Amino acid sequence: MTSLITYDLPISGMTCASCVGRVERALSKVAGVANVSINLASERARIEAPTGHMQQLVEAVTQAGYEVPSEQLDLALSGMTCSSCAGRIERVLAQQTGVLAVSVNFASERAHLHMLRGSDTQPLLQAVNRADYKASLISDPRTAEKTAATALRHERWILLLAIMLTLPLVVPMLAEPFGLHWMLPAWAQFALAAPVQFIVGARFYRAAWSALRARAGNMDQLVAIGTSAAFGLSLYQWAVTPAGSMPHLYFEASAVIITLILLGKYLESRAKRQTSSAIRALQALRPERALRLQEGAEQWVSLAELKLGDRVVVKPGERFPVDGQVIEGQSHADEALISGESLPQPKQPGDRVTAGAINGEGRLLIETTALGAETVLSRIIRLVEEAQAAKAPIQKLVDKVSQIFVPSVLLIALATLSGWLLYGAGIETALLNAVAVLVIACPCALGLATPTAIMAGTGVAARHGILIKDAEALEVAHAVTQVAFDKTGTLTAGSPRIAHLRAVDGDDAQLLQLAGALQRGSEHSLAKAVLDRCAEQHLTLAEVSHSKALAGRGIAGQMGERQLALGNQRLLDEQGLPATELAADALAWEAEGRTLSWLLVLAPQPRVLGLFAFGDTLKPGAAQAIAALTAQGIDSHLISGDNHGSVQAVADALGISAAHANVLPADKAAIINAMRKDGVVAMVGDGINDAPALAAADVGIAMGSGTDVAMHAAGITLMHGDPRLVADALDISRRTYNKIRQNLFWAFAYNLIGIPLAAAGLLNPMLAGAAMALSSVSVVSNALLLKTWKPKRSENP
Repeated sequence: MTSLITYDLPISGMTCASCVGRVERALSKVAGVANVSINLASERARIEAPTGHMQQLVEAVTQAGYEVPSEQLDLALSGMTCSSCAGRIERVLAQQTGVLAVSVNFASERAHLHMLRGSDTQPLLQAVNRADYKASLISDPRTAEKTAATALRHERWILLLAIMLTLPLVVPMLAEPFGLHWMLPAWAQFALAAPVQFIVGARFYRAAWSALRARAGNMDQLVAIGTSAAFGLSLYQWAVTPAGSMPHLYFEASAVIITLILLGKYLESRAKRQTSSAIRALQALRPERALRLQEGAEQWVSLAELKLGDRVVVKPGERFPVDGQVIEGQSHADEALISGESLPQPKQPGDRVTAGAINGEGRLLIETTALGAETVLSRIIRLVEEAQAAKAPIQKLVDKVSQIFVPSVLLIALATLSGWLLYGAGIETALLNAVAVLVIACPCALGLATPTAIMAGTGVAARHGILIKDAEALEVAHAVTQVAFDKTGTLTAGSPRIAHLRAVDGDDAQLLQLAGALQRGSEHSLAKAVLDRCAEQHLTLAEVSHSKALAGRGIAGQMGERQLALGNQRLLDEQGLPATELAADALAWEAEGRTLSWLLVLAPQPRVLGLFAFGDTLKPGAAQAIAALTAQGIDSHLISGDNHGSVQAVADALGISAAHANVLPADKAAIINAMRKDGVVAMVGDGINDAPALAAADVGIAMGSGTDVAMHAAGITLMHGDPRLVADALDISRRTYNKIRQNLFWAFAYNLIGIPLAAAGLLNPMLAGAAMALSSVSVVSNALLLKTWKPKRSENP
């Protein structure tokens, strides 16, 4: 009979008794549920159901139209020695009350949990401790970093002790090729090897025993059994050898194996720290204090004391402590580590600044708009951490292999021992060959292959303004064959500019000057385009009186004796004025999808002065972005809700053959789904209306300059909205996925080649130990090569 437990589930969204009934019916339909009791006042449900039914219960509530409030939690772990340990902790945490999902990353030594909101964290820590590992809440990343650095230093001292004790055992063996034949007496070898085996190597025995109690297998069992066999064989040989004779001992083999494994683990730990260097670099950008201006006085305060709306002074060369808006001063901000933008950005009153960026040459006074976890920098760090904690789909296969790996190796070692004995070899030869099998077979490289590549890839991408939100997006992006772009705000600037202008009398400068005078003080986007062009040409604008808006048509004002107006085709038609020689231009520019505005004299004598055509301008780098994708063999599509003329004009300018115009947001998703029949599709957008298409695509890529909704729906975010980063994002995805495949190949190859060699007696235990240590180090080092990656535009400026 299946045992039942009581689940305490928070539920939000219930407003009345009928809601309670609906949720009760939904939960009762879940297989195995024996009893459901819901309290509307406390918004909680108590359900009796079999163990492991949490996910089904949450899904039932969600399908009924309500929500189970949840939160994310990260734990720092220690004591793991291979991917089998990570799998064991994952299984232990998954069984705890309130845990909806858990992912343990062996490389970063972190557990990322999705939990019911308000769940007690102490049982989680206790469960990990009962499994003979250590877990702690990550309250301050800087404290966690110091703890990791301290642990690495301790590991280094232990390694140095092992080397000092092992060297005297190895030197005689190294001297033999030079004709020097001498050996330490048995008691000296024992005195040197015993501390290495039982003090330095105690960690292997503890971890092996812990795994054995949990009926699990791990690397430590292989090391403990193998070195104990070599050490035990030496004790036996020493005991049975007649006095005065030199026994054939293997103390040096057991000591060297342990020392080499510790050396490999130390190098591996150092390399793993480098894979997370991007996170540490981002965390280091956050200042601990801010210079607050309050009642005319400046005072240094901790960030915890700041509130929204506080005014903060940032001096030249300092980092911005908070997100804010400049209210006084002018300067430049270096945002390279945050957005990947290499050039300092000008800052003046009204501009936004980001925490962590470096202020340039001027003193700025900013008003705080975001603090703590809500700053852009904190959100970037959170996204990168989540991506590095997540498991790529390919890792799930590796985890399954790791679970059966250790038991399989133990069986192979036993078969090796039995086979050599049956073959007629002595116990000494058979045992040493079995030890070699145990020692060379290490699941560490398998466990490190995927997460180290993901950590290195997502880290270097973040440095260049590419935020990869999850490992699945990284894995899928390498296979993209088609990219669909939204137009406005993605390939174009998203703000209108003057594309064409023509004066009837040929004086375009005067035409622009008159239009600018009419538009002074207007907040309309077309007015801004006119005023920007006037500013670029340094035109002086005359005063206009009696300015008034003409609803749905334009604007009018008095300039001297003339009454001027700037407006659309409707205004021209109302005045009954002919387009005359500008008619052909109007038709041509309208065909391009431009917005037309006519400058008219309304009095004393009505006439047309000239014509303006407004259009969105291409973003810098848009053409290079499409060319880079084409060079990678990727087809580009343009999908927009704008009219056919403007969409086709952008497509023609960029060389995009497939353009879709007048597309509604819901229809964008339909087009993406149709494209997916021909290959893997990435969608690039920046607006709320792009969210359905971003979600429908195999990979959604959002512009960081766009809306939060778009970034939430996308798997990849480009921080500063440069379309050239699309090709770069796909490139780093391909390179990362290639590293994963290379790492897995080498991890499997080491064992597929090494185990048969060891079983055949062609590999002694010390060489097997060296090969095992090298396997993990080589996998991590290969992943670290990703840190040299740079976007193409950086390589070829």
